[in-house]
Amino acid sequence: MAMPMKSSEAIVTGTERPVPRWAERFAHLIPLIALPVCLWRIPIAFGFMMGTGLPPIDGPRWVSISYVGGLSVVSELFALACFSLVRPWGEVLPGWVPVFGGKRVPPYLVIVPAAIGGLAITAVLISWFLSTFQLAGFERDQFDNVWWELLAVSSSGLFSLCGPMVLALTYAYYRRRCHPEG
Repeated sequence: MAMPMKSSEAIVTGTERPVPRWAERFAHLIPLIALPVCLWRIPIAFGFMMGTGLPPIDGPRWVSISYVGGLSVVSELFALACFSLVRPWGEVLPGWVPVFGGKRVPPYLVIVPAAIGGLAITAVLISWFLSTFQLAGFERDQFDNVWWELLAVSSSGLFSLCGPMVLALTYAYYRRRCHPEG
């Protein structure tokens, strides 16, 4: 049986049960950790390949801008959606939401997509780790120089930490919503 949290270990956020302090911090860190890789991608949309030595993306410029920009926006939206794991609107929809406003959110409607997203980003972490350290036959990307490589590894390495953080947040949400006794 789990010990109840001390008041210093939890934060009152308006949720039914207190949110662990570490979960609140993770929810704030995830969008910040995702931001560098989103910014790193933007020059690639305009044909500047960030020292990768790869040719620019084929096709009209608007396609690459839309694709890369859309990928960055979706990444940040996913990161910001992690706040639903520590906020009241992850438990009860706000009243301004048409049709469903004020209704309780079934826990698994939040848990399942969060777990799938966390697992997907964790798979990126494993792939990044294997290719960065050239393990298990994975090839390392070639860069024009070590500085471009350092920039790419730093930004993508940070982003791949989001997967385990999202999984930890999801577990904390699951514990709060599905096992309220402790």
